[in-house]
Amino acid sequence: MNNFNHIKHTKSVFNCSKGGFITSILKYFHNPKKSKIKKQDEKTEKKLPPQIKLSLDLTSNIEIIKKMLGFSSDITVRNFTITPGSEIRAAVIFIKGLAERELINEQVIGALMLNERFNGFKNTNDFFQTIKEYGLPNTYVNEESDINNIVTELIDGNTILLLDKIDKVLIIGSSGWKDRAISEPTSENSVRGPKDCFTENIENNSALIRRHIKSSDLRIESFKIGTKTKTTVLIAYLKGIAREGVINEVRERLGQIEIDGILESGYIEELIEDTPSSMFPQIEHSERPDKICAAILEGRVAILVDTTPYVLIVPTIFVQFIQSVDDYYQRFPLGSFARLIRIIAYFTSVFLPSLYIALTSFHQEMIPTTLALSIAASREGVPFPSIGEAFMMEITFEILMEAGLRLPKQAGQAVSIVGGLVIGQAAVQAGIVSQAMVIVVALTGISSFAIPAFNASSSGRLLRFPLMIVASILGLPGILAGVSIIVIHLNSLRSFGVNYMEPFISADKSITEDTVFRKHWWKINRLPGYIARKNIVREAPNMKPGPKADSTEKDNNS
Repeated sequence: MNNFNHIKHTKSVFNCSKGGFITSILKYFHNPKKSKIKKQDEKTEKKLPPQIKLSLDLTSNIEIIKKMLGFSSDITVRNFTITPGSEIRAAVIFIKGLAERELINEQVIGALMLNERFNGFKNTNDFFQTIKEYGLPNTYVNEESDINNIVTELIDGNTILLLDKIDKVLIIGSSGWKDRAISEPTSENSVRGPKDCFTENIENNSALIRRHIKSSDLRIESFKIGTKTKTTVLIAYLKGIAREGVINEVRERLGQIEIDGILESGYIEELIEDTPSSMFPQIEHSERPDKICAAILEGRVAILVDTTPYVLIVPTIFVQFIQSVDDYYQRFPLGSFARLIRIIAYFTSVFLPSLYIALTSFHQEMIPTTLALSIAASREGVPFPSIGEAFMMEITFEILMEAGLRLPKQAGQAVSIVGGLVIGQAAVQAGIVSQAMVIVVALTGISSFAIPAFNASSSGRLLRFPLMIVASILGLPGILAGVSIIVIHLNSLRSFGVNYMEPFISADKSITEDTVFRKHWWKINRLPGYIARKNIVREAPNMKPGPKADSTEKDNNS
């Protein structure tokens, strides 16, 4: 009886709340993003700023707008009278550097002061409507009465037109700040392919996508994120190709962001990622329009952020970081070989130092005798164990690479190359490290640069250090244990509902063909069902090319 009461008490402890304590934990870890979303949905709705209306006095309205902006020195106000016959007082307000002055002179002030149609107007309300419909030769003319919205439009580079005795304004599009010209990509070089890249102007970036994908199914939606920066964020996708669940998830996660400012797409990436604490990125980014458009055609969603050339791609799987869009611009043998080289380079960059430590410290019998004697001779006189050598050289390599990135281009190349040669040679001659360790670290660093995605190679650089530690303690069994933990972690990751290890875990063998080796274009007849909607046909059947009958034979037969 006592045992029964003890079991009953224990069961009641575990069955606290709905479904039990264990069930709640399993549900949470099964879909942590839903739990977070549910908590955020319980919050109160965002409070909108109170509306501030304009008055009927022109001078008072100008002072209110200038006061809202702190009487900044870059705010320009131009008071003028619209035609001598009407004598209606008006003013335009714009911000220097954000608005295009020639456009304001021609399409706003010049169009109003030199138009004889406005002579004789006495009713200001009628005059306001006439200007809105006939007086401003501009594609963007909106009516507004809330000062909060007026100030936002002013900061966006637009011009505000105010009239005396009118409690509303006209907003004229005049954005004209200087943009960086479209140039070649700086971080993603291409041997064969388009040479254009995104810029810091989000309008140019969306136009580049439109230029590549001339389809009416392309959808672009806009968001404003950041209470201070009010950064424009766009999502681009193909209707009917991208899955509705992914699109809605992107909208929901972007809508839940509450932050003071967004200065780069990295802010968005960390705020919407499924597992931001993981070493492996679950969102890919690129500055190449052809790569982004290829992802959109596959059914993914692109996230564009104003003031940055890097566009995000969701959902993302692990194999994307090994592949390159250039693989599909080259012939099948060369593209497949390049992809295989990158896979070998990735594993080399992650596991080579730990394998060297394990073999030299615990498993010398696995090394060929001649090579073992050579390594032992090079290590003679070195005061540190293999793990100490590896850590010292890896940290030195990371410092040199970071210094090369931060310094100016010419100085950075000199520091990284000359510094590596001088420090490596001096360290070997001083007997601090062995020659074999210098070769291992150099090969590891070069292999990490072969990965197309920089954030994926960075995750491999971080994984080296814990693998080196377990290799120095347990040898090869420690490396196998580390690999098991990494594989389990990779299988637990999700990117907007898609398993991170797709298509390796897929039962469809046709999907797994385009992983290690590049797939022939005439074989890619359907989009992957784990990314796009199912059964989406990409190309017509029987596209495989073949030899044709010789024209001379046809002539002889005829």
